[in-house]
Amino acid sequence: MTQPTESTAAGPSGGFLAEIKDAVTTRAALLVLGVLALQLAFITSYIGAFHHPRPSDIPIAVAAPLAPVAAQTAKQLGALPGDPLDPRTVKDEAAARVRIQNRDVDAALIIDPSGTIDRLLVAGGAGASLSQAVEEIVGLAEQSQGRTVRIVDVAPAAAGDGRGLSAFYLVVGWCVGGYLCAAILAISAGARPANSARAVIRLGALLVYAIVAGLLGAVIAGPVLGALPGSIAALWGLGTLVVFAVGAITLALQGLAGVVGIGLAILLVVVFGNPSAGGAYPYPLLPPFWSAIGPALPPGAGTYAARSIAYFGGNGAGGPMLVLAGWAVLGSAVTLACAIFRKGRPGAAVGSGLPDDAPSVPRFAGEGTAPR
Repeated sequence: MTQPTESTAAGPSGGFLAEIKDAVTTRAALLVLGVLALQLAFITSYIGAFHHPRPSDIPIAVAAPLAPVAAQTAKQLGALPGDPLDPRTVKDEAAARVRIQNRDVDAALIIDPSGTIDRLLVAGGAGASLSQAVEEIVGLAEQSQGRTVRIVDVAPAAAGDGRGLSAFYLVVGWCVGGYLCAAILAISAGARPANSARAVIRLGALLVYAIVAGLLGAVIAGPVLGALPGSIAALWGLGTLVVFAVGAITLALQGLAGVVGIGLAILLVVVFGNPSAGGAYPYPLLPPFWSAIGPALPPGAGTYAARSIAYFGGNGAGGPMLVLAGWAVLGSAVTLACAIFRKGRPGAAVGSGLPDDAPSVPRFAGEGTAPR
């Protein structure tokens, strides 16, 4: 019996360079470069979004017993350098409170012409950094007029919701579960479903997971930790939609790009979605790019809706829920389309281009061997 030589046992001959070529394939090298690009995009996106928060066009209502006084004050606030505020007049304090509760404005200045102390209504549940920015801007403007403001939080964050960030972290957790569930389905059975039936099964499994994850997340954030008030059923529904939407778009990207689709999902949800979600800094404090894309991505839509459910009676949650539903429908449709297209592709055969989870062809005794 011939014994293997030392060079054969150790690997291909040709020295260390040949060993490197054998150990690191071209595909692996390209994937590593892709990871590097994803890492640099992560750094750029997060630092770009958070390194220099600047208020821009924060919607604020202005009310006074005399309409000309309110109009004059709104004009002065709108003329502040850098356009930090977007003021609009309302009839009275009651109307201002309704506008805040409906999430039409983020604050309201109630002027008292008979004195020098005005009231500033803020909503801490919409984000502590946003209410603090409004307090600082309006406080300085009032001080320049020889007046002061008294702060009234009409929608305060819960005692267990430090700086109003619990909604953001809850949604981030739901998003992580969505793309990890989809990734695990790909790892266990192949990045691309073999046919439309397999695609439906994956989407069904994802839906079951989303229902369970949505409920458990809502229970932990609500009754268990006391971080978020509001309807548990509404948060459950939101969580189910967030998890399924993120998972469905991940399945779709995997159907289009294979395992690379997982990286694309992370790029969309984590790299672009999380810093633009309005968590640490709500939209009026983010740079233009991030404030523009945030409402259209799952983390931003989910965070806004979660805060609306927790602190504003669900007001303003309709639009973000439609955004999430749109992602869910798009992801499901693309996942099914990819499976149907691959099934109907001419010349597809097992071992020569079928999806990764295509069923293997059984081998019978003696198949592929010469007759004895």
